[in-house]
Amino acid sequence: MTSTDEFRARARAWLEQNAKPFDEAAEYDLEGTAVPLEESKRFQKALWEAGFAGITWPKEYGGQGLGAAELIAFNEEAADFELPTGPFTIGLGMPGPTILELGSEEQKKRYLPPLLKGEEIWCQLFSEPSAGSDVASLQTTATRTETGWIINGQKVWTSGAQHSDYGAILARTDPSVPKHSGITMFIVDMSHPGVTVRPLVVATGHAPFNEVFFDDVEVSDDAVIGRVGEGWAAAVVMLRHERVTIGTGARARSNPLGFDSLLELARARGLDGDPAVRRRLALLHARESALSAYGRVLHEESIAGVPIGARGSAAKLAGAELALWAADLAQDILGADVALGGTDLERVVMAIVAAPGNAVAGGTNEIQRNIVGERVLGLAKDPGVDRNTPYNQLKLSR
Repeated sequence: MTSTDEFRARARAWLEQNAKPFDEAAEYDLEGTAVPLEESKRFQKALWEAGFAGITWPKEYGGQGLGAAELIAFNEEAADFELPTGPFTIGLGMPGPTILELGSEEQKKRYLPPLLKGEEIWCQLFSEPSAGSDVASLQTTATRTETGWIINGQKVWTSGAQHSDYGAILARTDPSVPKHSGITMFIVDMSHPGVTVRPLVVATGHAPFNEVFFDDVEVSDDAVIGRVGEGWAAAVVMLRHERVTIGTGARARSNPLGFDSLLELARARGLDGDPAVRRRLALLHARESALSAYGRVLHEESIAGVPIGARGSAAKLAGAELALWAADLAQDILGADVALGGTDLERVVMAIVAAPGNAVAGGTNEIQRNIVGERVLGLAKDPGVDRNTPYNQLKLSR
C-alpha cells in the first residue's frame, strides 16, 4: 500500500465516523439553513485537527504540506458525504490561496491558520453595480490617510458576506492612470462599523448573495495584499484560483445534476431504457470525466509550481456549460413535472433554477471565451478602446 493509499484509507475511515453520508431521499432544505454556522465551524476545526484541511498548504501556515495526490484522494472519498463546510468555500478557494501566493509573511501567519481551523470566515469583494464582469471598471475608492486608507463604495453579488469576518476587497487608489493600473487589494474587517451587508434574494428563494456598502471604512497599510497600485495583478491571481475552484472543484455524488443523480432519476421515471436519454446520459458521464481529468491536471500542475494562467478560465467555462447542459437533460427527463412535481423533486428543480448562475459567477461565459481565445488560443485581442485612457477621463455609468 502506497502512502497515498494509506492517506485515502485514513480519510475514508474518518469521514465514515464524523461525516453524514449523502442521503438522496433526505428532505431538501428550501431555506438553505440545514446546517447552523457553529456546526460548520466545529466540523472545519475537526477536519483540520484530523489532518484533512489545507492538505497542500505549507505546514508553517497551518496546512498539511502534502501533494496533489492526497488532495485528489480526499476529494474522491468526500464525494460520498455531506460536508457542512460551505461557509469556508470562498476563503479556502480564493482569498486564502491569494494570500498564500502574494501576502506578506505577517499576513500568512495571521490569517491562514484561523481560516483552516474554522475560526474565521472570508468573502471576496469584487463585483459592483456598474462593474460586474468588467471588474477593472470598479468605482469603490480607497483614499490615502496618514496611517492607512479610507474605503468608500459598494459591492454586490458577494457570497457569504453576511457571516464573514474578513473580506478581500478591490478599491481604486489612483484614478489618474488607466483603469487596470490604479487598483489595490486590501484585507477589510467586516465588523467595522462602516460596513453594511444587505441580503439579495434570487430566483430559488434563497439569499446566497449580498450587497455590501462601505462608508469611511479605515484599513491600515499592512492590509494591502501585494503592492499598492498592483491590485489588478492580485485580482488576476484570485480570479484564477476562483475559476479553477468553480470549474474543477470536487463534485459530490449528491450533486442533483450529476451523472449518478440523473441516472437514478431516469430509472425512477422509467426512461433509462430510452435510447435518446441513454445517449445523453453517456455524454454527461463523458463530460464529467473529462472535466475531472482536466481538474486533476490543473491541481497537480498548480501544486508543482507550473503556471496555470488562463487555462483556469477554460475549466470555469467547461464547468458552467456542463451545469447548463445537465439542467437541460434533467428538464427533459422530468417533463411537465419540472413545474408540477412534488417535494421529492425539489432538490433537482432548485438545481435547474440555479444552473444559469454558474454562467455568471466568477465572470460570464462570454468573458471566459474572450480570455481563452486571446490568452490560450492566441487569437487577436479585443480592441479595448479604454485600455490606455486614464480612469478619470472615462465615461462611466454611475
